[in-house]
Amino acid sequence: MKGMNEMIRQAQIMQRKMSETQEGLKAKIVDASSGGGMVKVKVSGAQEVVEVLIEDSVMEAGDVEMLQDLVMTAVNEAIKKSKEMMEEEMKGITGGMNIPGMF
Repeated sequence: MKGMNEMIRQAQIMQRKMSETQEGLKAKIVDASSGGGMVKVKVSGAQEVVEVLIEDSVMEAGDVEMLQDLVMTAVNEAIKKSKEMMEEEMKGITGGMNIPGMF
């Protein structure tokens, strides 16, 4: 029974650390760009888009499809970076174990 109590205690500690890390990730920002920097996107560690910057030249071109593609590309790249950052942070807590459903 003593071993089971220790496992439960360790799981509770890990869960608390994971919650703290997730809160901390909300404040961390990653950025990505597309079109040679014409569109820039910033995403938090919670995978929330916090800023989108579009250069005037893209708007002046009037090419809506190009703008849509540039925004989509930059957003997807920023979200990918954010997820990678989250996974790295969580590896430090789990010791590299892959816990199903955690991410």
